Amino acid sequence: MSKVSSRHLVDPQLLPLLDAFPTLELSEAVLPAMRSRPPWFGVDPADVERTDLTVRDIPGPEGAPEVKVLFYRPRGVEGILPCILHIHGGGFVGGDAVGMEGGHRPLVGDLGCCLLSVNYRLAPETRFPGAVEDCYAALAWLVANAGDLGVDPARIGVMGESAGGGLAAALALLVRDRGDYAFTFQHLIYPMLDDRTCVDADPHPFVGEYIWTPHNNHFGWSCLLGEAPGGAGVSPYAAPARAEDLSGLPPTFISTGSLDLFLEEDLDYARRLLRAGVPTELHVYPGGFHAFNIAPGAEIAAMSRRDSHAALARALKA
Repeated sequence: MSKVSSRHLVDPQLLPLLDAFPTLELSEAVLPAMRSRPPWFGVDPADVERTDLTVRDIPGPEGAPEVKVLFYRPRGVEGILPCILHIHGGGFVGGDAVGMEGGHRPLVGDLGCCLLSVNYRLAPETRFPGAVEDCYAALAWLVANAGDLGVDPARIGVMGESAGGGLAAALALLVRDRGDYAFTFQHLIYPMLDDRTCVDADPHPFVGEYIWTPHNNHFGWSCLLGEAPGGAGVSPYAAPARAEDLSGLPPTFISTGSLDLFLEEDLDYARRLLRAGVPTELHVYPGGFHAFNIAPGAEIAAMSRRDSHAALARALKA
């Protein structure tokens, strides 16, 4: 099925975002420029309550470099707090932890929790399983140092957007299967879950026109896997939708836009989680394309942020 324009389906309040952030066609040649872009999401940290920030280098997997993380804790808040382990997006090939700081500082202040943001290694320089193993190393360090950090090791959840959402889902699977730790929730914002979307014989005709396109999706997955996506033998710790068994995963929040390329893989993951007995909350926002939730002044974007914030608040209190 050939693609058709979806512009008439875009929420009108989101159209200015498309003008501000035109779609970039990814290649290895443009990665340096992509990685130097300023962050899209967040408010000026000077306008919100500041939190203490610590940069730490954590021993990574054997033979791998140390993993850098940013740790946030509300200033002046005593006692043991729950914690979010956050994994940034960027299609596996871009983004970094500090680029999310403008969102993380107010989130920590509003929710009264700690947050550990992981600066995992990017593809194509590092192929699977480098990124997810970096995230696992960060979790292991967080649990081991929970007492010093004032973190409750029994109340740690994982969160991510886009590729970070995919890595969060992959990490939840890895944590379940290794059995050394446990997450209390996974919070997935338009997660990148399934490399097979790249080779779908009957793709959705109205998704993926903006921001994150089929071309970019193929590029991102190819960089992560080191081979063409959609083939046999791809690990579920790379593409969580490949997991045959989703039982035993923590309560899950999934949100996406109706025009996001990941719409159908996210819907199917939610359906399978529910069938596996995993408490699952699903939101689909009409007229939303990939990363729509960063749009200032758009009611649908504000709604998605409110829903996400409310779900995190409930999960952290559970």
